[in-house]
Amino acid sequence: MLDFEPQYSTPRIEAIGRFIDKHYGLAGPVDCRLLNRGLNDTYLVVDGSGERYVFRLSHRRSRGPADVKTETAFITHLWQAGVPVAAPMPTRDGAFFLQAQTPEGPREGVLFREVSGREPDAADAGDARANGRTLALMHDAAQTFSSEGAAYRLDLEHLLHRPCAQIRDSRVVEDADILRELESIAARTAKAIEICENLSWIHCHGDCHGFNARINDAGQAVFFDFDDGGPGYLAYDLSVFLWAKVSFGRTLTPMWTAFIDGYRDIRPIAPQDYEAAIRFVIVRHFWLMGEYASRANEWGSNAVGWIERQAAFLKTWEADRFADRLF
Repeated sequence: MLDFEPQYSTPRIEAIGRFIDKHYGLAGPVDCRLLNRGLNDTYLVVDGSGERYVFRLSHRRSRGPADVKTETAFITHLWQAGVPVAAPMPTRDGAFFLQAQTPEGPREGVLFREVSGREPDAADAGDARANGRTLALMHDAAQTFSSEGAAYRLDLEHLLHRPCAQIRDSRVVEDADILRELESIAARTAKAIEICENLSWIHCHGDCHGFNARINDAGQAVFFDFDDGGPGYLAYDLSVFLWAKVSFGRTLTPMWTAFIDGYRDIRPIAPQDYEAAIRFVIVRHFWLMGEYASRANEWGSNAVGWIERQAAFLKTWEADRFADRLF
């Protein structure tokens, strides 16, 4: 009997290898290496013939279990439609995901083909344009995908209200005035979005910030990391790229123009969706703060203390009213 129950365990590499050997028909022997431990655990997997894969073991998040059923169904739909994505590999039984038992409870595992190519350059307009084109191809294909049964909807409850509650309940923001300021910004943003008419709804990637892709030899952005996706606002899916270019002191707004140009090469953007995307930058920042705040008891308050310093960025973005001079 353990004195302390684990909140988040890290499996031994050997155990990951045995799990993959058991469930997947890869050529042996299988070699594994931990790539990243954090929002999810990811492992590089190389089989006996040299083929490379990435195994992702989902984190147990505060929102609930990973919706790998919808995620893998959507990616498979995109793959079949010719959208450049990292395809999930079937198990020996033909399933695209598994549930693994860990000390803290069940966690979901998916094996993907590794995406070849280089990492995008944050300041390269060609790479930004490639990301925009692939997102547009994805949205086109999403129109024939049924999101029925998806566990999560990327609505304001999921993206803004729940994260605000996580920030408050985590107590990482100790200054009551700052907390009230954050809550006021969130309330004003929600009200502004709620009065927007005819915003488009689509199955979203949910995390298209520019680096969940590799640029292949053809110059395409090949997407991966769909676990934050689901049916939601198209404007939010666009906004994540803009947010990545302006948050945390970045000044890369010309890349937003290139991204939008790439998107419009494939499909149009309704004016109301484009305008709302600029507003959704605030929503995205709250979503990220909520994700980190929900891990305060796992990563420690020092690791998420940056949240208390974000009111200035949000206030400035809001006060500028997304002025034309910024772009």
